[in-house]
Amino acid sequence: MILFIEQLFNGLQLGVTLFLLASGLTLVFGIMGLINLSHGSLYMVGAYVTATVTNHTGNFFLGICAALVCAAILGVIIEMTIMRRLYHRDHLYQVLATFGLILFFNESVRIIWGSQPLFIDIPQSLNFTVNLFGQGGYPAYRIAIIVLGIVILLALFVLIFYSKIGMLTRAGSSNREMAQALGININRLYTGIFAFGAVLSALAGGLAGPIYAVEIGMGESVLILAFVVIVIGGIGSIKGSFIAALLIGIVDTLGRAYLPAFFKTFMSASDGAVVGGSLASIAIYLLMAVILVVKPQGLSSKL
Repeated sequence: MILFIEQLFNGLQLGVTLFLLASGLTLVFGIMGLINLSHGSLYMVGAYVTATVTNHTGNFFLGICAALVCAAILGVIIEMTIMRRLYHRDHLYQVLATFGLILFFNESVRIIWGSQPLFIDIPQSLNFTVNLFGQGGYPAYRIAIIVLGIVILLALFVLIFYSKIGMLTRAGSSNREMAQALGININRLYTGIFAFGAVLSALAGGLAGPIYAVEIGMGESVLILAFVVIVIGGIGSIKGSFIAALLIGIVDTLGRAYLPAFFKTFMSASDGAVVGGSLASIAIYLLMAVILVVKPQGLSSKL
């Protein structure tokens, strides 16, 4: 039972990490109508900056802060120099341009940090375990990620629905031309949204650093999961993205943990591992297909 609970918490932690990445992506995609394939590259940059500053200063939280500042600056530069020219273009131009950014960031990281992966130690203040229902310990760092994700979800709701910035964002999303006619500086608003999305992506990368290896191309695989999140959750929906991210995290984690063992009960060990591993790899896509059949617009159509 304790192993199942631990895997469930692992799924929640993965889901929260995906939510941090997907929330920025869904804001950019849902509000600005921009397909940004380079969003995962900002996740990678956030992880590398966090690792570098942490390993030089010994302070993980300082590394996270440095990553957020770096991502915000990069987000502003990218939006003003590249993305702003693509808003009224076909999505194919956006895909090609942002794919080019992936190649640029991967090679830039290779030049700056080299090809070897980096590793980050878990901060000492969170390097302990928490007793789960009196049956075993679970890493406090992963629990902190889950709690932080919930706090950020609540903060996003307050920001979007109960602040002036949120009101301007929703106005720019629903009718860009009317918002401009009313005096809203859409260019400045979109720059802020893109930079904010970059910050959330870098935060996800920095938090993932102590759990996974920090390496070149780490953003591409997680970007695919982020797109699955926003498709299941509903394009532009923060609430839907959070629910979808948790579903994907739990399904993916439990599938990889238990499907091979399940098939080994009535198949040979090698065949069970192959079949179970293959089904675990596609479980989230099967989940997406089922949800889209029932709700083609995703779990939520509201921001």
